Amino acid sequence: MPTYDISVAISAGMPVYAGDPGVEIVDHAALRRGDSANVSLLRLGAHTGTHVDAAAHFIEGAQTVSQLPLDALIGRAFVVELSPDVTAIDEGHVATLVPAGAERVLFKTRNSAFWAAHGGTFREDFTYITPAAARALVGRGVRLVGIDYLSVEKFKSDDFDTHTALLSSEVVIVEGLDLSGVPAGEYELACLPLKIAGGSGDGAPARAILRTIEG
Repeated sequence: MPTYDISVAISAGMPVYAGDPGVEIVDHAALRRGDSANVSLLRLGAHTGTHVDAAAHFIEGAQTVSQLPLDALIGRAFVVELSPDVTAIDEGHVATLVPAGAERVLFKTRNSAFWAAHGGTFREDFTYITPAAARALVGRGVRLVGIDYLSVEKFKSDDFDTHTALLSSEVVIVEGLDLSGVPAGEYELACLPLKIAGGSGDGAPARAILRTIEG
């Protein structure tokens, strides 16, 4: 049963969303320095690389990342592939490409190609999900929405309507996926964010995998 790792590796110098903290990975202890073990110190934002957004990201007092239901993060998921010329996923794409009854939808776009050639630079021209498409996904009963770059929202949005439309309906958002090696189709998804109880609970990095469904 083929398994796809759709997570982006976390490393110093990787792209982060504009204004977010950069990634630092340093040796807190090192065998080469005579310490008894290697211990790395990580400094990174909660929305680094492949990560999950909880409702608390945009809604005060809402569900935090440690409170997310595991059954939303694990289960059947559809990878929906869009043409490379699509720069905004709209309600028409949802209507024609998202299967009826789908609870988890991962959008594979031109963004996935950005990861292999990023050079550490954040791309502002990423394909995003429009607010109307977000509302259409909510209307279909989708519980989890994923995209293959660092935000579902149009860059420099004034109102963050896409996030709000999804998160206010307790739809889990997964951002920063790498779907470049994954054909469109139905899979078994496991996407588990770090269980961070401190802070505002806005989100956490995650390891996400897809397994091919047999039969």
